[in-house]
Formats: sequence, C-alpha cells, structure tokens
Amino acid sequence: MSLVKKNNRTSVLDIMARKGGEPVVCLTAYDVNMAALVDPHVDVILVGDSLGMVLYGMDSTLGVTLDMMIRHGQAVVRGSNTALVVIDMPFGSYQESPEQAFANCAEVMAQTGAGAIKLEGGVEMEATIKFLVERGIPVFAHVGLKPQSLNTHGGFKAQGREEAQWEAIIGDAKAVARAGAFATVLESVAEPLGKKITEEVQNITIGIGASKFCDGQILVTEDMLGYNSWSPKFAKRFADIGNVISGAVETYAGDVKSRSFPEPENTFSMKKKKT
Repeated sequence: MSLVKKNNRTSVLDIMARKGGEPVVCLTAYDVNMAALVDPHVDVILVGDSLGMVLYGMDSTLGVTLDMMIRHGQAVVRGSNTALVVIDMPFGSYQESPEQAFANCAEVMAQTGAGAIKLEGGVEMEATIKFLVERGIPVFAHVGLKPQSLNTHGGFKAQGREEAQWEAIIGDAKAVARAGAFATVLESVAEPLGKKITEEVQNITIGIGASKFCDGQILVTEDMLGYNSWSPKFAKRFADIGNVISGAVETYAGDVKSRSFPEPENTFSMKKKKT
C-alpha cells in the first residue's frame, strides 16, 4: 500500500479562478527561511531570477544559470506549504526553440517540485508557450519591461509611457494569453495601459509597477522589506529591515569589543525551565 501526501497548495486553477475577483498576492523568495515567512500570507511565491542581483550582486539577471534556479527553487519548495511556487527560467534556457524550452522547464519542475515556470516574452514566445502548455507545463508569462531584454530595451526603462507604444505591449499580452499562459506579469507599464490589458485578456494579470487594477500584485520581498538602500520607485517599503539588521550588528560588535555579554532577558534564552 502506497501513501500519497495530500497537496494543500494553491493550484494554477485556483489562481485562474481569481480573474476579476479577490486580488492575487505574490512575493519573491530565494531560500527556505524567507519562503516559510511569506508562505502563510501569499498565494504565489516566485523564485525570481532577480536573485542574481539581490543575492549575488550581479548587475543584471543575465548571468543567472539553470542550476542556480533549481537549487533555490528546491529550497523555496521545502520552506513553503501552501503557496503556488513559480520558478523563473533564466536567460538562454528557453529562447532557442520550443523543444529546448520544454527540456529545461521539465527538468526544473521535476527537480524542484514547483507548480509552474515563468518566462519572459510576448508575440515571439507564443509558439513556445503553446508547446509547453500542451505538454503539461503551466506557464506564467512576463511582458512590458523584460529584464532579460535590457540590452534591447536600453536598460531598465519603463514601457508604454506613450500611447504609441501601447499596441505592441497589448499585442504581447494577448499573444501569451492566447497561447495558454495562466497568468502574466505586467512590469513597469503605464497604469492606464495595465488597466486596459487586464480588461482585455482572459488570463490573470500581476502588476509590478503597473496598475492597481491588475488581478494581483508582486514585489521583490527584499525591496518591500527595505533590505537595501535602493529600491525601484514603484516598490513601497513596508519595513526598514536593513537598518534593523545594521543596528543589531553594531550592538553585537560593541558587546564583543567591550566583553559585555549580559544574561539574556528575552525569549531566546537557551536556559532550561525548571519543572
């Protein structure tokens, strides 16, 4: 007799059912601890290739490898219980052909246990997304500002600020939805454009610096928590963890230098309680 573990995670179908309803809450995570902290509060955890910049200090996401995404994806799946885990496909791992994309996406899902993958691109990726979906790979798309295409975008520049640019971005969003992507990130597009796309496509739209009218929102968790001195203009800070950590380290350093380690008075004391 085999025992099958019950899956209590949010599913792709659960996310799809939220179109026009309760907004979908998404955040990034790259490790076990952050995954465990955000998991009770979000619907989707994205293991973003932004880890290249956030964790490894890269100038862009272009240096991120498939192995890096798999290792961090495994950690996030281990650390979470209920959220749908989506893993970014790194640059160069899916653009060559639908067959290349399927082989790499299948490996990521098999190695990590994630529920979906995410890839960037619009019209040019329509055939690939269709190929993947037809073979059982749930796809989370990404249009607007595409970080993996920064060299053709001229850097990290907002898209669709002028109406003359709207047609191409709307065409990208409709193409990936038509191909079967269950959700699409709209990054750094004008708010009216984000609203228009959300109204015109059948799939879920997730905004990041796009529009409050999207079907959900996502931020890089470290930006939201204030880990770094700099964050994008659209990333509202809900905490100032960077200064909290810096202050704690400064206090610790002072205690070490002064040889001052008083008896702990907080709940982290390792002393056993008397019974």
